[in-house]
Amino acid sequence: MLFLSILLISSISPKIFSSPLIFSPFVKSYIRFLAFKEKGLGGKISLERKKISIAIPASLVSDTPHLREKTSKIGLIGRAAAIFRVDEIIVYPDEPKKDQKKDTDLIATLLGYMETPQYLRKRLFKIRSELRYAGILPPLRTPHHPLGNKMKDLKVGDYREGVVVTKTGKGSLVDIGVEELALMPNKKLAVNKRVTVKIVDVKKRPIIELADKKEIPAYWGYKVTLAKQPFGRLVKNLGFDLTVATSKYGVSLSKVLEEIVEKWRKAKNVLVAFGAPTKGLYEIVESDGLVLDDVMDFVVNTIPRQGTETVRTEEAVFASLAILNMHFSFNV
Repeated sequence: MLFLSILLISSISPKIFSSPLIFSPFVKSYIRFLAFKEKGLGGKISLERKKISIAIPASLVSDTPHLREKTSKIGLIGRAAAIFRVDEIIVYPDEPKKDQKKDTDLIATLLGYMETPQYLRKRLFKIRSELRYAGILPPLRTPHHPLGNKMKDLKVGDYREGVVVTKTGKGSLVDIGVEELALMPNKKLAVNKRVTVKIVDVKKRPIIELADKKEIPAYWGYKVTLAKQPFGRLVKNLGFDLTVATSKYGVSLSKVLEEIVEKWRKAKNVLVAFGAPTKGLYEIVESDGLVLDDVMDFVVNTIPRQGTETVRTEEAVFASLAILNMHFSFNV
């Protein structure tokens, strides 16, 4: 892989080699990373699917006055999570002297609405003020948001999200987004319960069975968790195998890349954490009487030499997940 990458670089126009880009720390760190993998220092990265969580502050939208702009900002978080296959979005309290319930409820509602397949939204979400501008939320277009809405679009072995509509003597009838309700034989599930199902027959009406998301080979969306504990205590209690904080005061990713790779190989649960619009993670954790470097495994700067005084949380999420995804591939 290293040979091919160098070959690719060498095939570029010679003029580019006069540019400082080719000698930038980013390019150097990437080549060093390829060499690291080539030498086998990190060994093979496990193909077992890891659980990727991100943590964002409840004050994400506190400095945004209008609901429309709040909705847009939250939409960027949901979109980034889906693009980079994040499994969980944790919303943590970061203003201990303020009641942040309104903000956390808004974030959870809009992120949950985005993650829900369009054909189930009317069943799961009542008309409420928080959804007034839901129409501007970007579609996720993930595998669990299929476009097909006819029985002819179903295939045996397909997975779908559904909502239990009613119970009958034969089992439960489930809305899976086609013209016929699907039958789940011999299962009496609670009405309005959301379920993940597998198609087992499509002859007369869809016949389905409950499915475990772990068996689905494709990315299947994220869940939203509202944390009650401050960030520092939250991280200590949840017991992640690898924790990475993002901060402009953190070390360059290239300096700790090999260490993170080594830990990534063994990790099953990974947390990537982000600070707030008005204060970073160092300040947030300090207010709880803790030191960020003691709480997290790594504190890294994923946007070195930033050109703006501050980086918004939603911007940091996109930038950081893109860099980490390139190095570690979030699908393994």
